[in-house]
Amino acid sequence: MKVLVTGATGFIGRQLCLALATAGHEVKALCRDTDHPYLITHPNIEPVLGNILYKQTLARAMDGCEQVYHTAAMAKMWCRNPDDYHETNVTGTRNVLETAKSCDVEKMVYTSTCGVWGPTIKHPMTETDPRITGFPIAYERTKYLAELEVLQFVKQGLPVVIVNPSRVYGEGPMTDSNTVGKMVSGYLKGTWRFIPGNGEQVANYAFLDDVVAGHIAAMSKGVMGERYILGGHDISFNTFFETLQLLSGKKLDMVRIPLKLIQFYSQLEWLKTRLTGIAPVFLPEFADRLKYDQKYSSNKAITQLDYRITPFAEGLSKTANYLRGLKNNDLGIKDNESRDSINPIHQGSELNQPAQLCNN
Repeated sequence: MKVLVTGATGFIGRQLCLALATAGHEVKALCRDTDHPYLITHPNIEPVLGNILYKQTLARAMDGCEQVYHTAAMAKMWCRNPDDYHETNVTGTRNVLETAKSCDVEKMVYTSTCGVWGPTIKHPMTETDPRITGFPIAYERTKYLAELEVLQFVKQGLPVVIVNPSRVYGEGPMTDSNTVGKMVSGYLKGTWRFIPGNGEQVANYAFLDDVVAGHIAAMSKGVMGERYILGGHDISFNTFFETLQLLSGKKLDMVRIPLKLIQFYSQLEWLKTRLTGIAPVFLPEFADRLKYDQKYSSNKAITQLDYRITPFAEGLSKTANYLRGLKNNDLGIKDNESRDSINPIHQGSELNQPAQLCNN
């Protein structure tokens, strides 16, 4: 079967390409740089030059494809032009949907995020729960709006399934969305030595292999127009680093930083960015998020998709071993060299685009 994957150099997208290719599918990997270092080489993977912001390139890439996985998105914490979030996550998704409809694609899986539900108070969120706060984080807001676009096309008869990964971790490069990998790598190198607040704040951690398998299961078993949380275990910061310490055999004296101090620092970073245009290290809306848990239930995916969750210690062990096996300069591309499937590519290309974008 011929399949298109957008965001083919992203943390989820690249591993999804490999899993589909290994299963025997002909995978067309949409990317803005066919020489991108994160693009996986495989006989069944065909790199296709394209951009979700240009429908003509999408049509060429999607021609002959029976299935589409749309994983490409703007996932950065900050962009110089805030409109880039909407352009990529909403307009780009609409372009993919329109092209899939015109190309008579049999089925499509859209990669959203658990961030559309945001923080939780007590119990884990499910697919039917409403959001309890506003949308201060642009990524979450525009991914929610993109889901609304998907549902509009579902009403028109386009068979699309939505999957909502939580905080994904696993074996892979340091993309902008691989925040857990950055934490693990920093701890192993001795450069990450702090815990926010009292360390009891909880997030849901999903192992990359499980999330990829969940995408494929959603394509084969998912119900048109339904959402499926692809999560893992609810883990506190304290448990996260205690587990990492046991698995790695590396014990560091961790410093607990009060949330008020983190909030103050984030305000200084925001002011710095407003005055200088230099990218911030951390922003107030993310500091505010540290006050809340982010618990999510994958029971629907487990029941309907046969979704399986890898034990956290097992997944974290594989992640740490993978990162320890890399040389320091293999852990990720420097910011000023960063490229991905929908970032600007070589000068002179017909797809050259001023906005700096990134993958899920």
